[in-house]
Amino acid sequence: MKITFLGTNGWYDTGTGNTSCVLVETDACYIIFDAGSGFRKARDLVLPDKPVFLFISHLHLDHLIGLHTLPLFRFTQGIDIYAGPRENILLRGFLKRPFTSPPLLLKTKLRFHALDGNTRFPFEFEMRRLRHSVPCYGYRIGYQGRSVAYCTDTGECRNLARLARGADLLITECSMSPGDKSPKLFHLTPEAAARAARSSGAKRLALFHFDPQKYPGLGSRKRAEDVARKIFPNTVAANDGTEIV
Repeated sequence: MKITFLGTNGWYDTGTGNTSCVLVETDACYIIFDAGSGFRKARDLVLPDKPVFLFISHLHLDHLIGLHTLPLFRFTQGIDIYAGPRENILLRGFLKRPFTSPPLLLKTKLRFHALDGNTRFPFEFEMRRLRHSVPCYGYRIGYQGRSVAYCTDTGECRNLARLARGADLLITECSMSPGDKSPKLFHLTPEAAARAARSSGAKRLALFHFDPQKYPGLGSRKRAEDVARKIFPNTVAANDGTEIV
């Protein structure tokens, strides 16, 4: 598997990064997690030789806004878009006028699917609801003996630990600054992310979804990485363009 970070900001774009989008390439398919503004970069990286699966974690706009760039795409294989049952209905309502170009006008065929935990894929798949202010799902995929857990927009919770258990790579958010306290517990500090990786037995941790107010530049991300490494040494702060193989 090859993982490419296309968007690593949370909330809004800055010169440091676009909002959340992660591309996973396997021999069998392309898997895209979330469609923030970084999603547009996928059109230059995805070839027509394999199916494309797009998983939406939740419906906050920093995870959806990249879908507005779909008129630029020419994916002959189309895109299969997956979200939770209610989120699937709402997403269909978003992808139409007056918000954006409707699917019938696109050059790329979109196929919408509601996830129920029983859907079959050409890879191992698991989903669990995370701790956030709106319904939000974390995902875990496995292919040829390797596994990736994608858990964004969450506070510390049991399902984060379950999805990350023994994963080769845990991709999780780092919205909060080192030492921050959140009264609502809907996001993670680098320390909390590192504790989750350590306690779950994950092999590697990638931090992303950095709040641009708290992380205005790459230097502040590097400091978060340093803090996390004191707890979980095999940590990297991902930037737009970071690749993990």
